[in-house]
Amino acid sequence: MTSDSSNPSPTADANLPTPGSKRLRNFLVAIVAIALSTILFLGSRQHNQQPSLSTLAAHSTPLDIALTNEKPTLMEFYANWCTSCQAMADDMHSLEKQFADEINFVMLNVDNSKWLPEILKFKVNGIPHFVFLNAKGEALASSIGQQPRSILSENLTTLVTEGTLSTPAMSGPTSLFQPAVKGKNDDPRSHGGLSTNAEF
Repeated sequence: MTSDSSNPSPTADANLPTPGSKRLRNFLVAIVAIALSTILFLGSRQHNQQPSLSTLAAHSTPLDIALTNEKPTLMEFYANWCTSCQAMADDMHSLEKQFADEINFVMLNVDNSKWLPEILKFKVNGIPHFVFLNAKGEALASSIGQQPRSILSENLTTLVTEGTLSTPAMSGPTSLFQPAVKGKNDDPRSHGGLSTNAEF
């Protein structure tokens, strides 16, 4: 009895892919590739999206709570139209996450007349305007203008450890601001010579 080598065995035929199974496999590979590309695109887009000032303000600590919860506070006077404030939004978001358990982050919109007493108290005439408060709510120092993240981080670390703050001897880009005081046409304060080392 001789074996016919020209006829493959039935088990060999079962292992060969059919045209339909090839198409199904290619279709599934394409679907997975599209899904992965979409996830990567959306993830990178979300990662690169800078938080808005309104979002940061909505998640900031209310001023009355910050002044009574016995934690130091970084108070930022800002406005949505302030380009320097917008440029710092990503750094402020990162710093808030870094110091979330140790420092109150308070954001006060200078366009909201509710904050006029604070605006006048801290002599806000340029934004962003940062005020560093100790755990008792006492102002220790302030800085005006766009600040490097490293400087703010160093000052926040010092604030937590109750050290002496040394705000930088220069101001970054600033958006000028003049508060609208009822009954006064002119604000006697000058917008020139803004100091980033104003001590209280």
